[in-house]
Formats: sequence, structure tokens, C-alpha cells
Amino acid sequence: MNESPDDQKKVQQLNLGQVAQNFMDGLQRHADMLAFNLASREAVEEPAYKRRSSAPRMMPSGNRHQNFEQMQAYARDLMVRQVINDSLGLTVSALNNSHFFFALLKESNAAEKVAAAARKRAESRHNDFLKIPLVDKFKFLENEYSLKTGYEDSMLSLIIALKALVENGGILKAEYLGDQPSLQIIIKRLQVGERNSESGKPVARVVDEKKEFRSGEAIVFSDTEVQRILVTVASFADTLFKSVANYARQIKGEV
Repeated sequence: MNESPDDQKKVQQLNLGQVAQNFMDGLQRHADMLAFNLASREAVEEPAYKRRSSAPRMMPSGNRHQNFEQMQAYARDLMVRQVINDSLGLTVSALNNSHFFFALLKESNAAEKVAAAARKRAESRHNDFLKIPLVDKFKFLENEYSLKTGYEDSMLSLIIALKALVENGGILKAEYLGDQPSLQIIIKRLQVGERNSESGKPVARVVDEKKEFRSGEAIVFSDTEVQRILVTVASFADTLFKSVANYARQIKGEV
């Protein structure tokens, strides 16, 4: 008997490798778009902006028209906020995707063929998880599945950074920090070391770079650091999806 479209869809949803690849492909599109926007901003010149601004021969509110320098600052501020907001959305997506697999593995005891009853229980668990705010998703996964990614603090710090950028012109308020002395955000970067003695190729590894902001300071990232925020999300998602695979092996007693 042929599988129904619904059955085929469920099989696709259970393919962890495909879900992980689709996520990384989508993240790459975000990274490419960011690189394109940064390159465009570097290349644009004031005459081109003036020519494009005046092309319609009228403006909605000409007395509020911003000059080239003002728009450069505004456009960059908007870009940084958008990247952080997108990164938080991608973080939620990765957590939600991984949780479905965690729940299914737990309810089915990592069986090759998942019984309908086990699937239903997993879906119920997952629906509850979807309602949990981001700040609590990490704690839930740690309590329920002993998951520790090491990225929780940095991802949650991005929420505070975005709050400062949106509500207070990028200036960090003491009230945003709670009982913390500063806001610390860890972003990933590639460090290239000495050449391997056997291959002769430089040895590269991903390392942490800490950004720290205190009350009254402006939340500022360089262009490359903004790009590395997306790299950090990719590193987080990779760790997360690998944790799902490790959880399956644990249940099966393979580790």
C-alpha cells in the first residue's frame, strides 16, 4: 500500500539530518544577505543616494528627509537590530526542532518504528514546549533531557542587547542587567594557528570572543562581529542537533 501524503510528511519530519541541513541552509541565506548588505553599504556613495532620493521628484515628507550621513547611521542601526532579532528567531527554531526529536526519542525509547501512541504523546509534549518562552526553553531541555549547550547565557544576553537597541538608543540600562554587573556576549570566531607539521596546512579552530558591556555603555558591534553572531547561531545549532543524536545513542545504550 502506498504511503499517504500525511505519512510521507511525517517521515520527512523524523529525518534529523535533513532538518539540520535545512536549518543550516536557511542560516546561510541569512549570512549571504548580510554580507551583500554590508558590501552594498560600503560601496554606496552620496551622489548615488541623492540621485535615488530625488528620482520620484516628490517625497512623502520632504522636510523630514535625512541626509546621507544620517541614513548611513540609521541603516546600520536597523541592520544590527535585524540580525540580532533574526538570530533569536533562529535560536527558537533550532530549539523547537530539536525538542520534537528529544520528545519522540523519549516516548518511543528510540525505536526504529514509532508507534502511533508514542508519536501522539511526543506531539503533545512538543505542543507544550512551543508555548514556553525562549528564556525557559533552555532550562526545560536541561531538566528534561540533561541538555547543556554552553550557549544559553550568550543567547539570552542577545535579548537584553536587542532591548537596549530598540528601547534606549543602544545604551545599556542598569535595570536591564538585574543583579548582573555587566552584559557578556560570547561570539564565535575562527582562529588560525601554526601549520601542522605533517600536512603543512594552518591549523584552524573555533574560539570564543567575549563582548562585555556595562550600564551606561553603548551596545556596539563591528561589521565582522555582526556576521559572527550568525556564525555563533550556526555553532549553537550544530551542538544542539548533535546532542539529539547523542541522546538517541544514550537511550540505545551505545554510549
